[in-house]
Amino acid sequence: MRPSARNTRNRDTRSAALGIGALAILGGAAILMQRRTQPKPRPKPRRKLRRSAAIMGASMLVDSAMEHFRGGFHNKAMLAAPVLAAASTLGATARAPHMLPVHATSVAVGAAGLGFHGYNIAKRPGGFNWDNLFYAAPIGAPGGLAVTGLLALASDAHTARHGRMLAGFTALATLAETAEVALLHFRGAWHNPAMYLPVTIPPIAAALLLEQALHPNPKTRGAARGAQRLMAAMGVVGTGFHIYGVSRQMGGWHNWRQNAFDGPPVSAPSSFIALALSGKAALDLMEGAP
Repeated sequence: MRPSARNTRNRDTRSAALGIGALAILGGAAILMQRRTQPKPRPKPRRKLRRSAAIMGASMLVDSAMEHFRGGFHNKAMLAAPVLAAASTLGATARAPHMLPVHATSVAVGAAGLGFHGYNIAKRPGGFNWDNLFYAAPIGAPGGLAVTGLLALASDAHTARHGRMLAGFTALATLAETAEVALLHFRGAWHNPAMYLPVTIPPIAAALLLEQALHPNPKTRGAARGAQRLMAAMGVVGTGFHIYGVSRQMGGWHNWRQNAFDGPPVSAPSSFIALALSGKAALDLMEGAP
């Protein structure tokens, strides 16, 4: 092995160890906070859902704006995603009831975007092959806009039944997000061991949440809540890894106009933070509602 390659691998291993260590510290802190004798009152589920929608919307705004800008907005429909993501984010943050039609439109446009991206892949030579799945329009990305709108619309949920429905939806959205991450990290050849974290922790969190949706059990609800906290911590650590990944490109952040597009998407890991908040809101509804 050449010295440069050996040094690169050692640096990746050190960064992975730091990331896993940070994740362990954050997870341990979450467990200790959960075991306090007099826990701090949790924010209301409605507030968590609005924060979840705002974080997911902000992630979609940055990601869709950058990717569609790189595509030159050659189709005018490409403007809809960043505009609606911005509107849904502001609507969720401002708690504006008159924004409900905007959130519903985000759901519809996100669903239509899945069809557009699927068509973009299918029309290329070879159709749905690995090369097109890697480098054509990301097949699952528009789903984030639909999730943003649905989370904003669900902020008025107040019953245990609503909590179970929200838990099931969040679990499925988490699995879909994990599948997209697995595809892109596979494209990256898993060059950093920490890249396995977002394809292992979220499925566990989704499974525990799905169990609560199908068979609510107060005895295992604490494990489901802890898994959501761990997934949120992973989203924070993942954002740091992506920032570091951009800095490793030639020119680093001094050449951000190119490297922000060519490096790992900085806003992507925050979607796991949004889904974790949604999962915790669902668990709160199941605990606090009759």
